[in-house]
This record gives sequence, structure tokens and C-alpha cells, in this order.
Amino acid sequence: MRSTTSELNWSGTVTYTAERVLRPASLDQVADTVARASRIHGLGTRHSFNDVADTSGVLLDLTAVPTDLVVARDRSTATMGAGTRYGLVAPDLDAAGVALHNEGSLPHISLGGAIATGTHGSGTTLGSLSTAAAALEVIGPDGTTSTVRRGDPALSGAAIHLGLLGIVTRVTVDVQPTYRMRQDTYGPIGWDTFTAGVDEVFAAGYSVCAFTRFGDAVSEVLVKSRVPDDADDVEVPTDLRSAPRLPGTPGDGHHTARDGSVGPWWDRLPHFPIEAVPSVGSEVQSEHFVPLRHAAAALDALRGLADRFRPHLHVCELRTMAADDLWLSPTQGEDVLCIALTWRKHPDEVAALLPDLEARLAPFGGRPHWGKMSSLDGVAIAALYPRLPDFRALVAERDPDRKFASAFGERVLGT
Repeated sequence: MRSTTSELNWSGTVTYTAERVLRPASLDQVADTVARASRIHGLGTRHSFNDVADTSGVLLDLTAVPTDLVVARDRSTATMGAGTRYGLVAPDLDAAGVALHNEGSLPHISLGGAIATGTHGSGTTLGSLSTAAAALEVIGPDGTTSTVRRGDPALSGAAIHLGLLGIVTRVTVDVQPTYRMRQDTYGPIGWDTFTAGVDEVFAAGYSVCAFTRFGDAVSEVLVKSRVPDDADDVEVPTDLRSAPRLPGTPGDGHHTARDGSVGPWWDRLPHFPIEAVPSVGSEVQSEHFVPLRHAAAALDALRGLADRFRPHLHVCELRTMAADDLWLSPTQGEDVLCIALTWRKHPDEVAALLPDLEARLAPFGGRPHWGKMSSLDGVAIAALYPRLPDFRALVAERDPDRKFASAFGERVLGT
């Protein structure tokens, strides 16, 4: 089992304070380490931009534990190691004839980390990745394994758990018959035209993403369309809020194909292939979720900060997600617009901007992404999550001595 004493997150902007970072190679090693530790926390693929995964004790990196993919006989679910990266397991799922309903823009992240933090893809009719969780295998404080399954009321609280309920070692997720997709590019769309027709734009495909720097236009819209099983291709919108359809680009090693060519779901849903440097490659990120009915007003509110944003902003990506009933879900209760800002690697300047940014979104109930930069404190978070007291009670039940506690959990969630 590999051990290190100092680790950084992917962007190099968060230094973990844990005494050690261990990388076990088997579930037995994980269980033994948990049983022996006084304070321990799970670590994903380090794509969080805050200390959500940190602890004062031992961090467990599960990426070396074998995937051990098992597709159910009825092909409705698939089970695999929680440290498995989407981009690595997706082709194997496809080869087995099944597919995930959605993927995030980065295939580099682990399934366990994505589920634990409410990370998502895009699609007004699609739930986040966490909603696909059908079961979680969890190693508790004494090193024994239990399973939380769909039908157990605790799963709604345990799905987005931020590592506070134990070490999730294997995840079972819903799958469906494999499918093909195409990705087409449109733009630009004038700002007022876009905000007046947000619902229409995001209904143009199975999964839709838009990009802006808060100027006079939304510069680009990616429309990802599913191809019917009995067809070679599918018609796509020829007019998207009067935006021209752009030629797009084939897969170029950094982006997935955007030229309208048909390919497997796993090579069209993400923005980047697994071999590419994720996103910009030198950045920090913040993201907020607002009810979709407030999309235009929330975007206009942020546009008022455009001059302050521009020296630090790479791009803002806009996506949508369907409502769910998970206790700590940013999409709990209502369909949302996801406002994801990829900033230049200026963490101090971004941190200084966040209070004003979040104040602009406060009237709309803006909830921050658990794994990204935010200035909101425990009082503000408690007001946004009506099931937070239930989650605290679940933590107290599952981990009474707080072996899996974190500074983030104590500071932000009061756990």
C-alpha cells in the first residue's frame, strides 16, 4: 500500500492536511486500515477545489482498488469499485451492452467521488449522477461492510454523503441499453435572446451545454442528441433561437467530436476524452445551482459583475438538471440551472469575488457545488437544505465517534 505525507488536489490549489495519504490495492486493505485508524476519510480523484475530502488523519485514495465490474443479469444495474474513473469503465459498460444515463463533462472523475459530491452532467429531464446510485457498499468505523440499497430510506441521505458516513468502496448504479449520440455546435446567441428562451435552448437535445463570458452573447451551445436504435442518424435543430449551426470539429485529442458525427454515448456525453488534460488544465472552479424558473434573472444578476469577472474568468458553462429528493442534493426539489465558472488559477482573487457573486444569487436560493469554491458558511447552507438536520442525525447514527469527520463537514454542515 503506497503511503505519502503530502498531497495536492488536481489544480494544485488545495494542500491536504492529512497525516498520510494511503493508496490501498484491495478491499481487505481498505477494511483493515479503517479499523485501525482513529480519523480517516475517503479521497476521490482530487478534482474538488476545496477541502471537502480532507481530514486530520488518514486519507484513503481508492483508485488502485480493482474495478471488478459486474453487470446485473437483467442489465438494469452495474456494480464497480468506487474509485473507478468514468472514462475508463464506460467503454467496458458499452461492450457489455449497457450505458449510463449521463456523464459529467470530465470523464477523469471517479464514480464514488461524483456520487458523493452531487457532481452531474446536463439535461433538463435527467437526474444528476447521484440519482443513479442504486446501492452503496460502505465500510463503517469498525472495518465491517454494510450496504445501503434503494428502498432503504437512508439512501436518500447517504447518496450525497461527502465522505462523512464511512468509506464507500463499491457503487451500484442504474444502467440502460447502450445508445449512440451526436454532438452539434451552435452560436453565438445574443444575450437577451438566450435569457428569454432558456427553457427552449436546453430542451433542444438530450443534453445541452452553453458557454459565455457574460458579454453580449452566449458564444457556443453544444447539443448532444441521442440516435434511435433503429436509425443511422437523427435530425437535429437547424435553428436554435436564431443561432447558426457551426461546422464543429471532429475529435481532436482534447475535445470529443462536435461535428455531428455519430458515436458511442461515452465519447459524446463528456466534453473531453480520458486521455486529454481535463478542462483548461490550469484553473479553479465555482458552481451554483438556481431554480430553472429564475435562470434569466440569476444570469442577469451575475452579468452585472462581468467587468470584475473578466480578468479572472476562462469561461462560464451553463447546464440544467432535473429535480430529485436527495437530502444534500443541490438539485433537491426543483429543476435547476447550473452556473459553472472556470476561473484562471487566481484562487485568492476568486475567493475575494465569491461573496459578491453569492450575494447576487442569494435571492434565487443559489446552492453551491459541494466540491467547488464557495464563501457560504454553515448558517447559509443550513437555510438552503431543509433535510440537513436529518443528515446530521444519520451521521451521528452511522459514525457516533466521528471517525470520518472532516473540517469541511464541521464548518459547513455542522456535523
